[in-house]
Amino acid sequence: MAKKKPKTPSNTIALNKKARHEYQLDKKFEAGVELQGWEVKSIREGKVNISDTYVFLKDGEVFLLNAEIQPLNQASSHVVCEPTRYRKLLLKKREIMELVGAVERQGYTLIATAMYWKKSWVKVEFHLAKGKHSQDKRSDIKDRDWGRQKERLMKHAGR
Repeated sequence: MAKKKPKTPSNTIALNKKARHEYQLDKKFEAGVELQGWEVKSIREGKVNISDTYVFLKDGEVFLLNAEIQPLNQASSHVVCEPTRYRKLLLKKREIMELVGAVERQGYTLIATAMYWKKSWVKVEFHLAKGKHSQDKRSDIKDRDWGRQKERLMKHAGR
């Protein structure tokens, strides 16, 4: 009898579900995050919110802004905790130059979409994005509804 593999828990820490609705996402990037000890403990407990998070460039470095990591009471009694501080993202110089070009010349913005574990490291996934107008959002909703109707029709047509 074959042994079943034990289920591994999901590596996802937090998702930004609004990003796909509010922005047209283009190229995806992955970056490590520079964290303090209390932040890692809070992340392990799942006290993270990245719903209004975005990435910005300053002096040739990349930072994560508005990622809210709530401190644990027992883990951070001796440290002054700031839940929404800037957190530096760790990228290669070539990737940073590509981001600078896209943001400054092509009018893109950088939106964080997910935070997850990769081995023992916390990673952030972010995209080059352009904001959607309300008519773009309506067309996306219409396409999604039509896809659902098509699935229902195909399901009943097979019977």
